[in-house]
Amino acid sequence: SPDSSEYAVIEVNPRVSRSSALASKATGYPIARVAAQIAVGRRLAEIPNVVTGTTVAAFEPALDYVVVKLPRFPFDKFPTADRSLGSQMKATGEVMAIDRTFGAALNKALRGLEQAGAGPLAEDIGWKPTLGYLAQVYAGDREDDEPIRWVDEQGQACESTRLAERTAAPIVLRQFLAPSDSRLWRILALLRRGVPEAMIREVTGIAPWFLAEMGRNVRIEGEVRRAGSSLVDAISSEAPLLVTAKRAGFGDRELAGLAGVGESDVRAARLGVGLRPGYAMVDTCAAEFAAETPYFYATFAAAGSPPEAMPVSRPAALVIGSGPVRIGQGIEFDYCAVQAAEALRARGWQAVMINSNPETVSTDFDASSRLYFEPLDPESVRSVVDAETRDGEEPLPAFVQFGGQTPLNLAAPLAASGVPLLGIDLDAIDQAEERTRFAALLDRLGIPQPEGGMAHSVEEALTLAERIGYPVIVRPSFVIGGLAIDFCYSPDDLVRQLAAATVVDPDRPVRIDRYLEGVEVDVDAVSDGSTVLIPGLLEHVEQAGVHSGDSVGVFPPQTVSDADQGLIVAAMERVARALGAHGLVNAQFIVREDGVYVIEVNPRASRTVPFLSKVTGVPMVELAVRVALGESLESMGWSNGLLPPPPFTAVKAPAFSTAKLRGVDPSLGPGMQSTGEVIGIHEDPRVATAKALLGAALVPPPSRAAGGIAVVSIADRDRPLLPRLARALASAGYRLAATSGTAAALAEAGFEAMLVAKVGEPSSPEYPDAPVALLDMIASGSVGLVVNTPAPQSGAVRDAAEIRHAAVAEGILCLTAIETAVAAAEALDPTVVSRLAEVRPLHEWVPSSQRRPAEPVLV
Repeated sequence: SPDSSEYAVIEVNPRVSRSSALASKATGYPIARVAAQIAVGRRLAEIPNVVTGTTVAAFEPALDYVVVKLPRFPFDKFPTADRSLGSQMKATGEVMAIDRTFGAALNKALRGLEQAGAGPLAEDIGWKPTLGYLAQVYAGDREDDEPIRWVDEQGQACESTRLAERTAAPIVLRQFLAPSDSRLWRILALLRRGVPEAMIREVTGIAPWFLAEMGRNVRIEGEVRRAGSSLVDAISSEAPLLVTAKRAGFGDRELAGLAGVGESDVRAARLGVGLRPGYAMVDTCAAEFAAETPYFYATFAAAGSPPEAMPVSRPAALVIGSGPVRIGQGIEFDYCAVQAAEALRARGWQAVMINSNPETVSTDFDASSRLYFEPLDPESVRSVVDAETRDGEEPLPAFVQFGGQTPLNLAAPLAASGVPLLGIDLDAIDQAEERTRFAALLDRLGIPQPEGGMAHSVEEALTLAERIGYPVIVRPSFVIGGLAIDFCYSPDDLVRQLAAATVVDPDRPVRIDRYLEGVEVDVDAVSDGSTVLIPGLLEHVEQAGVHSGDSVGVFPPQTVSDADQGLIVAAMERVARALGAHGLVNAQFIVREDGVYVIEVNPRASRTVPFLSKVTGVPMVELAVRVALGESLESMGWSNGLLPPPPFTAVKAPAFSTAKLRGVDPSLGPGMQSTGEVIGIHEDPRVATAKALLGAALVPPPSRAAGGIAVVSIADRDRPLLPRLARALASAGYRLAATSGTAAALAEAGFEAMLVAKVGEPSSPEYPDAPVALLDMIASGSVGLVVNTPAPQSGAVRDAAEIRHAAVAEGILCLTAIETAVAAAEALDPTVVSRLAEVRPLHEWVPSSQRRPAEPVLV
């Protein structure tokens, strides 16, 4: 209790947990490693502490710093989701920050979230009316009855007295501070407006100490704002304020915004007075004993102090991690960062890692030569480069290819400050990521792409969409996970989506393409500038339009012809060489009867690199690192082109967490929703698919356990696959229930189905002769599967969303792509189920002979 010394035990878990990983990274005490040794019979006093190298595990950690962990929520991907917080976990990841004080660590953690509207100074414009009202009520003396004025949420001017509103204000405050993902930022906004800490404490139950520390940060903000440009004047009386603000964890960017000066001015001012961060070691013993761990955090409290470690010896390189796990950028990229560090160390290089995520392997103290636990923003990364560069040396070079979009977006500021980029230059990144230049590159190479163009305004976008025809797809530049990418079926849809795209990147035009139906294929390659090695092609089960991260992927391709695979390989080689890439390159293609089209190319590691590396035995990240360091693929024994397919099929299936987020529509589209993935491997493609789908919980339960009914309501364009779906479900023992159009199509194909009423159609019991309402059937507990594929028009998408929401709320598997539904239903085939127990170690599927360089072939 924050008011007394009372405490209560909520639960005990006899296992390591999410917090165990956090505690290990926060203290430097390797909990899982110690627990494993205890399990085999060793005592704490017999287990050496690998962090200090001099003490044993019985030595209790002692800290001389503060650690703050903040959750990373996925609501930027799910704007319609219920954002309230409770006992159900909703975060997809977390960020951790270390500093000497709570306030400084909190500011660093806020900077490390890498989320729009999540920095230390962020405020939602929608809060303005409530903030204005509460500031008016709580300003001044409690007994003061002066008139107060504010503007409400409808924009109406309001007037009352402070005393009169004292009764209503606590209710408004409680509603405003209800637990949600934005509660921390709301508290900071209230503190800026003078709302008393005691009132916030009364409403939230947050301990006064935390509120006082937040209030201290807010007061520093106010001092910086009042100082203005004098903050960066070396001879000003405000110069010491810069030191105070930096010690409080404020970044140069935040200070520049508060003082109304340029970020470069703040950086120049602090460097001019020698104000650089010191780097302290995480040693588990508060420096009581000497430590050997290469694990550091930055703090301006140690500015000017002798370094606790000298820069690493050269040759060395910086590997930038991927930050907090979020939809679109998950642990696939941490795999790549760790593999890159291992490859560097194997070549005799020192691998310096920077990351902010305590859940990852890359932030294990022994995963690299030296670890920096810091936010992934330009200031922090540049400071690490400076700390690892001796006088007279070239700046520490950096890899920006392996951590997803985060390090790629850091390429420009790093290059501008003189940091060499390994494996790719800034122009190549811009040419691939900036959609205007990329479209021009494809035109110059003569490689087909969907018809489209760039729009600089809403008017241009509407004109372009009218010319190429709806549906269209809107794509901003420099994004990952399909952020702000979506279909538009009408001018109204387009206007709404343009608003979302310009929030993501207001300074660049957006690409608007005609939507093409077809088979989507993912390609990952390693290029040394001339030789382009392609370990394999990954065919999507779902039609193009579903994000690659949400698609079921099959390797090698099952339905793409050899001729089309040859076109894909040729196009990939030409694009990789044109970009001048020395490392990993990823691309997506659409295969249609009229040809092969390029959708996009990413000059970095993709989320399919771990999958392909495991199922082909090709060490893609290692090869990319060696190429970036100057070796050629030919010298390593690898040739140009596509490797021969293996004698088995490997299937990647996405794992979803939408059931934990009320209000999220599970309908698949160009915006990624999945939070993980699984692999299934077998000689029989059907068994491999069933293994993957079972692992991802995308297979319906046995019909008897589920109540025996599968509800089917599909779009007209999906009806060619309906007989195959119905046959598989019927053979698995399911009875079919369908809406009117789908029921008619089933009857035409020779299948019986119980008729159910759509949302809004007449239904029983109000109309005795009418069919059962679909939502009532879902709620009855008799349904084991819902297949609902949205029609390609905005009205139908929104009308059917209620069906999908109901299925998710009842815990019923809801599939929204007909291809996925067919694969899931066929996974229930007894001839497939009987072979699911056929398992082998991975090295038997991918023997060591296959892991050595093989002669690629063009197909």
